[in-house]
Order: sequence, then C-alpha cells, then structure tokens
Amino acid sequence: MSTQKLPEVWLRGPLDDVPALLQPVAHALLQAREELNELMADFPEKLLWEKLAGVASPAFHLQHLTGVLNRLFTYAKGEGLSAAQLNYLAAEGEPGEYEITVVDLIKAFNTEVDNAIDKLKATDETILTEWRGVGRGQLPSTVIGLYMHSAEHTMRHLGQLLVTVKVLKQQ
Repeated sequence: MSTQKLPEVWLRGPLDDVPALLQPVAHALLQAREELNELMADFPEKLLWEKLAGVASPAFHLQHLTGVLNRLFTYAKGEGLSAAQLNYLAAEGEPGEYEITVVDLIKAFNTEVDNAIDKLKATDETILTEWRGVGRGQLPSTVIGLYMHSAEHTMRHLGQLLVTVKVLKQQ
C-alpha cells in the first residue's frame, strides 16, 4: 500500500471562507501545523527542555510558536496584551511548576492555528492596511503586516525547531 504525500498546503487550492489576500497567511500556518505535528510525533519527553549549544529548547519553540500567534493576532485586532498573555510570554522557555508534555504543547499550537484561521476568515479585507500598534511602544504596523509576520515568524521558528529536534534525536 503506497501512501501518496499531499502537495504543500499552498498548492492545494484556496481555503474556504479565507479572504483572497489572506490565503498565503492561512496556507503558511496550516503548512507549519502539518510539519510540526509530523516532526514532533513520538518525540521523547526527556529531550523536550534540552538545549544545544545554548540555543532554545524544543519546548521553548513550541511555547513561543503558540504565544506569538496569539499576541500578533491580538495586536491585529487593535488590542493590547492581557495579563494572561504577558504571563505566558514571561514563562516561555521555562518548565514551570506543572509538567508540560509534548502532546500538550502540540495541542496548544494546533488550537492557536485553528483560532488564527477563524480570525482570518472573519477579517474584512478593507481593514488590512489599517494602522496597528505593536507592544508597549506601539511600534507601527498594519493588520496585514501583523498577519504576514505571524506566518513568517511561525515558519522561522519551525525551521529552528526542525534542526534542534533532528540533532537532539541523533545524539
């Protein structure tokens, strides 16, 4: 029985109900989710917090991928971060007092991608060039700038996670 690999998400056609200008963002986020889930399948829990050469652990990348999506989409709505979001940010890369598993981190990321896709579907394309402030300094961006950065930043950290995981598994 041969299993045929699907083409990358962006080559599977438009996603239902996602505005045309936001298709690339949705495609990138869904591609990242597929690759992350495949990469982390059966990843050993004992390696989750391991750092190589002082670089971030797999756990940090998984937490950060989830947190950044949540924060960037909050800014895109024109809102500031909540206390819960700031606490999450401060805890990224830290094991914390409760045991966090690979499955927990993957589930959180998958949920955040689902939330992001829902928000993209609900976005009126006419607001994409509206100004949005980022962070405490209210650095200038736009709705589409934040959405595009969410896709780019997600893929950047996925690439870093991929290398880290492959090296850790070979040690």
